[in-house]
Amino acid sequence: MGLRGCLLGLLALFVAGKCSYSPEPDQRWTLPPGWVSLGRVDPEEELSLTFALRQQNVKRLSELVQAVSDPGSPRYGKYLTLEDVAELVRPSALTLHTVHKWLLAAGAQKCDSVTTQDFLTCWLSVRQAELLLSGAEFHRYVGGPAETHVVRSPHPYRLPQALAPHVDFVAGLHRFPPTSSLRQRPEPQVAGTVGLHLGVTPSVIRERYNLTAQDVGSGTTNNSQACAQFLEQYFHDSDLAEFMRLFGSNFAHQASVARVVGKQGRGRAGIEASLDVQYLMSAGANISTWVYSSPGDSGAGCWSVSGRHQFRPSFPASSPYVTTVGGTSFQNPFRVTNEIVDYISGGGFSNVFPRPSYQEEAVTQFLNSSPHLPPQSYFNSSGRAYPDVAALSDGYWVVSNRVPIPWVSGTSASTPVFGGLLSLINEHRLLSGRPPLGFLNPRLYQQHGAGLFDVTHGCHESCLNEEVEGQGFCSGPGWDPVTGWGTPNFPALLKALLNP
Repeated sequence: MGLRGCLLGLLALFVAGKCSYSPEPDQRWTLPPGWVSLGRVDPEEELSLTFALRQQNVKRLSELVQAVSDPGSPRYGKYLTLEDVAELVRPSALTLHTVHKWLLAAGAQKCDSVTTQDFLTCWLSVRQAELLLSGAEFHRYVGGPAETHVVRSPHPYRLPQALAPHVDFVAGLHRFPPTSSLRQRPEPQVAGTVGLHLGVTPSVIRERYNLTAQDVGSGTTNNSQACAQFLEQYFHDSDLAEFMRLFGSNFAHQASVARVVGKQGRGRAGIEASLDVQYLMSAGANISTWVYSSPGDSGAGCWSVSGRHQFRPSFPASSPYVTTVGGTSFQNPFRVTNEIVDYISGGGFSNVFPRPSYQEEAVTQFLNSSPHLPPQSYFNSSGRAYPDVAALSDGYWVVSNRVPIPWVSGTSASTPVFGGLLSLINEHRLLSGRPPLGFLNPRLYQQHGAGLFDVTHGCHESCLNEEVEGQGFCSGPGWDPVTGWGTPNFPALLKALLNP
């Protein structure tokens, strides 16, 4: 059947057949552990679907990202506005016309777009959605630590072949919310050391990473930082105020967020959302902080930069456009001294994204010199390697629902800490007339981790089979896929990143 026959199918909801294609042939349709089906969704119930429309000039956008992020480029720091990006990547008039006509024929009435017009979210009935997406069958599932309810399809979907040049994928059909890395561990028992410190607090972080009382924001510059919360994970202002009362007495800080974008629910606070806000605002102290709130499909998080490139939300840590933060713990859990690998810290090599050029030298050096590598069949040595940096991720105190909770651990703890320190560095750059750092990775790898404590002890836990015997990647001198380039030494990191 030719293209003309496919186009005619647009007017009749594209009855699927030979004239169809799968936008996500690599998608897995297995139910993750801990999730249970509650059965088919009522055909008249409404749901929202997000369509990723084909962007234009993606290669040019990638070149510009590299140019504004490379200190050796004359374009370094000369960032594009959102309007500039929209003008560059906006889908073609043909794409917009074709997709809108298809959705209108399917009965979609309420559709919202974004500035760049490359994402289109529409509300349809389940009956309409299943006709639109051949093969899809919507079920309700419940699972995860928060007993979250989601609607997903246990079967693959197909689109009319005529849409192949216009639609990259349809979000919200298969992927389930990832499990948080946060854990609450029992208090460590180490003889003879009680009383030195009883868990990680802002004071412990500031001491370990060499911040003084003067290392806070001025509150006067055009500088801000942000967190996002999803899946009914909310922070409470009262928890933040109590956290700062308990742990923020020795540094200037703000006890409330500047702005919440989106709907802030009234339910119980989530530990992950509470942690993100509290440690972003204590590490990046006295800097205006925004919180983006959405019922989307992951827990909560803070990050530096991300980009699209058919970005798959299930793999944010391995995206080459994200500065990914690994986790460490104190070698002695009660002493503010050396850090070692935290066994729950993630890291490795992506099966989705190829290795970006900015990390080619560092990763090749690691692969050629590490004495402890898993069998080559266990990882994709040509993939994007991560993390890029690390910070403490073990034994945090968090206030949630007015209760101080000890020994919370996970890379969701290390990420806001590192993000907050970068906000302080941006403060210095703005005060000296320089642009903010933007996408950090090309500079980070060019400078070979300058300004970071190199973590050289510890290994990931791995498979317990006889070939791997429980050992994954190990840390070592320089970059490694366990702690990246290492953890922050704030005065040295500020010096390394202040100029140009």
